[in-house]
Amino acid sequence: MTTANRVYIARLAGVAVFDPNGDHIGRVRDAVARLRATNRPPQVVGLVAEMPMRRRIFLPITRVTSIDSGAVVLGTGTLNLRRFEKRTSELLVLEDLLDRRVTIDQLDRPGTVVDVAMERSRRGEWSLIRLAVREQTGRLSRRGHLHQLDWDRVRGLLGPSETQGTANLLAVLDTMRPADLANALQDLPDRRRDEVAAALDDERLADVLQELPEHDQVEILAAVGRERAADVLEQMDPDDAADLLAELPHPEQQVLLDLMEPDEADPVRQLLKYSPGTAGSVMTSEPVILTPDTTVAEALARIREPQLSPAVAAQVFVARPPMATPTGTYLGMVHFQRLLREPPAEILGGVVDNDIDPLQPTTPLPEITRRMATYDMVAMPVVDATNRLVGAVTVDDVLDHSLPRDWRDRDAPLRAVPGTTAGRA
Repeated sequence: MTTANRVYIARLAGVAVFDPNGDHIGRVRDAVARLRATNRPPQVVGLVAEMPMRRRIFLPITRVTSIDSGAVVLGTGTLNLRRFEKRTSELLVLEDLLDRRVTIDQLDRPGTVVDVAMERSRRGEWSLIRLAVREQTGRLSRRGHLHQLDWDRVRGLLGPSETQGTANLLAVLDTMRPADLANALQDLPDRRRDEVAAALDDERLADVLQELPEHDQVEILAAVGRERAADVLEQMDPDDAADLLAELPHPEQQVLLDLMEPDEADPVRQLLKYSPGTAGSVMTSEPVILTPDTTVAEALARIREPQLSPAVAAQVFVARPPMATPTGTYLGMVHFQRLLREPPAEILGGVVDNDIDPLQPTTPLPEITRRMATYDMVAMPVVDATNRLVGAVTVDDVLDHSLPRDWRDRDAPLRAVPGTTAGRA
């Protein structure tokens, strides 16, 4: 594999990183450049890679033996797993430069940075030599001309920017999973994080909020305003919305619940009534619920719906009408593997499993964990005193509430990994 002499960094974002043995390490998320005392273009000193478990680390550019739009390959050496932290003399190319409003020197016209290229000199040194800048024409009917410019032909690249947009950074982040995008937001300064979050549509922002630590959720919700916050809460799973609202003062909870549509707010209000650490507080109130006369074919079609998470789609719960929680009498559940083994015309009432006692809303989390492990369950039903289904606890609900509260936080301590160094030089 060869290394290109010019690489546009926005196109490099998300590219896989491999060690010399061909093992996948992570993905490129940004490039780190060191500012120089003169007007020379900043020197690229390394890449920021995201590893499994969402930890971002620094990869010295001297360790990179091959780099192109398809893969980044590292040479031999010790991998430093300390979480990356930007130094005062450094800039992150995508975070700090993308969408920055600048002035095109030769035209004395405003523009927006849409990409930055690093080039390798004959001595092997990488620098930020070229920029792609879209001229701002002021015309809504067409986009401005895209200029390829040397670093020293653009003014306003360094220093604070109060008018930095989000469009091009969002384009880079758009392909990320919600958990990875949440991780990327934690790396941004608070103001930039809030700008990017506000630019996401309601559904995407809801998915991302569910993957963020509680303090980031609360801060972003406050930044977007109450009306928008209520819209986003409506897009969240009721249990996640309830968890987020539980972090707010009671008066603020009520304001946001009142702004939500009643049919979206009602299940969230119900979940907020349960004591923390119980089945009622961690369950989802919207599992897949079907009547006993539903056919196996219809049940399989229902769990194929793409908006369902794997844990929720792993089984269907069978109950008498009404089908919204709290339902009529709970009859049992059918795992998707059982559905695959039965004739399509068979009805659920004939294949339902009811030999495992359901949970009660007051069942404590340790007991839920023990029972799910005992019976190898992906989800367990929760019923009230009259045997009506009120929700289901899934394995991801249990994990979320069993891990330390700070497990999503980027500042949580990293456990030691043999054969790694403690920090970057």
